[in-house]
Formats: sequence, C-alpha cells, structure tokens
Amino acid sequence: MATTSKRAEPDACSLLDADHRNVKKMFKEYETLTQSKAASAARKKRELAMQICMELSVHAQIEEEIFYPALREVLKKDADLLDEAEVEHGTAKDLIAEIQAAQDVDGKFDAKVIVLGEYIDHHVKEERNEIFVKARAARGLDLVGMREELAARKEELMAQEMAAA
Repeated sequence: MATTSKRAEPDACSLLDADHRNVKKMFKEYETLTQSKAASAARKKRELAMQICMELSVHAQIEEEIFYPALREVLKKDADLLDEAEVEHGTAKDLIAEIQAAQDVDGKFDAKVIVLGEYIDHHVKEERNEIFVKARAARGLDLVGMREELAARKEELMAQEMAAA
C-alpha cells in the first residue's frame, strides 16, 4: 500500500499560494509598465493596479474569514503570527484604498503600487515560511476541505467585485 504525503492533494495553502504567485506576476508587469513613456501606459497601469487591489482584497478577505480563524483554533500558541498577519492585512488595505482613490497615475501612484508589492512580498514570505508550515503540520485541520471552502468564497467575492465594477 502506497503512502501519500500531506501535500499530495492541493490544500488551502496551495490555493492561497497560487494567489500569491498570480499577484506577484501582476506586480512585475506593473513595474515593467513604469518604464514605458507611452500615453497608453497610464491607462494600463491604472487597470492593472485596480486588478491587483481587487485580487489582494478578496485574498485577504478569504484568509480573514476562513483560513486565519481555523488556524487560531489549532495554533493557539502561535496566535502572535496570526495577529501580525492581520495587522499586515490592515496596512495593505490602507494602501489599497489610497491606490483606488488616486485621481492621477503619476510618480506617487507608481510608488504606492510598488511599495504595496514590496509589502506583499514580505507578507507572503512569512505566510510561506511560517504560517503555511505550521498549518500543514497542525493536527485537526482539514486543509484539503478548507481549500474548497476558500475557492467557493473567493469565486463569490470575485463575482461581487466584477458586478460592482
């Protein structure tokens, strides 16, 4: 009988990490656009920045509604990691709100998007290297089942965002 590892099936962490990789690509694309002086670059940068903001907002919401509360139940001694992650979400949300409210796509706008990207990079490293590792090692946490719940909630929120846009 073959044994399977815990990571054989896609789990909640793999779904969240796929979001991380997707947003990282968008940030790289944004940085490439900042090099362009073409008039169309400003429109493309705004569209991409708004997409980044939407993706991050939905991602943070599913983590805060589903992932972090479930982890708090089983990782009681690591509550400080989750507290820090939630504070980081709050700061990212503030920056997202500033980007979304910006009238002009100028140097300040670019700086906010780039700083948000750097901030998210830091947050992602902590999730990958600490939170996901502890989540996968935790007993009593159905990360495979949680993946389905996260995916369904994400789909719902994305549909709401698209309808509001």
